Amino acid sequence: MEFEGRYCMTANIGKVDRGIRYLLALVVIVLLVTRRVHGALAIVLGIIGAMLLITAFINYCPLYPVLGISTLRKPK
Repeated sequence: MEFEGRYCMTANIGKVDRGIRYLLALVVIVLLVTRRVHGALAIVLGIIGAMLLITAFINYCPLYPVLGISTLRKPK
């Protein structure tokens, strides 16, 4: 969706998708805090966990429009 020359971020994450993202981010946080992972894997998981948390919080995944999908239910 274009708005005055800029792209508008329309919500595209449903409740279940958002819940799964929060849960996975929590698992990553626990793994990092308890030092179950370390080194390069910890950095990669930290980045992925942060992305999951941010996208769940803002209710928008920038990859979904590229793939043409949305998990958000349409109102009837």
